[in-house]
Amino acid sequence: MDLSAQNDSLVVSYLDLRKAIGIIGMALPFVLVFGKFVIQGGGIQSSMSSYYYTVMRDVFVGSLWAIGVFLGAYRGYAKIDSIAGNLACLFALGTALFPTGPDHATAQQIAIGNLHGFFALSLFLTLAFFALVLFRKTDYAKSPTPQKLKRNIVYTICGYAMLACIVLSILVRFLPGSSSVFNLAPIFWLEALAIFAFGVSWLVKGEAIMKD
Repeated sequence: MDLSAQNDSLVVSYLDLRKAIGIIGMALPFVLVFGKFVIQGGGIQSSMSSYYYTVMRDVFVGSLWAIGVFLGAYRGYAKIDSIAGNLACLFALGTALFPTGPDHATAQQIAIGNLHGFFALSLFLTLAFFALVLFRKTDYAKSPTPQKLKRNIVYTICGYAMLACIVLSILVRFLPGSSSVFNLAPIFWLEALAIFAFGVSWLVKGEAIMKD
């Protein structure tokens, strides 16, 4: 295999890796809801993390491991890409290994749940950093193509959507537990929107859509 063909193969593998990450992120909320409804019944859980305590536990944990491993294997164009990928991998695996606290949690479960919250928050912030900073970078020696400019708009929307969901999720937790807002499972929908936005940004980065 000549060098040109070898480079083309590497490019394809990186694009496929990005697509795989995007597909998992976009599909996860729907798979969790639909799978639990079909197998176990009942409505939507209060958060995506709460699916750990349903029949969809293995899907939830397995998806986080898959995302984490893919992100750990990701190597961009600069050292900062690799650092961000490794951190995101660590945070994804931490989110999977330390589950959120169940209802009527013990002190130990609350402590583990706090670790889960830390890792999950750190993961979403790192993913927003990918969309808002790393994905929007352009080679200074080249002029961005019209498609690249359009992709940057998508990355910007996805990144700020993730940040908005993070802020709203934090604010919702300050509402009294008796608030009727919780009947709508706001945390789940905000988390689902954030991870869907993450998936879209990676799918676009993988040039599944809007490619040059």
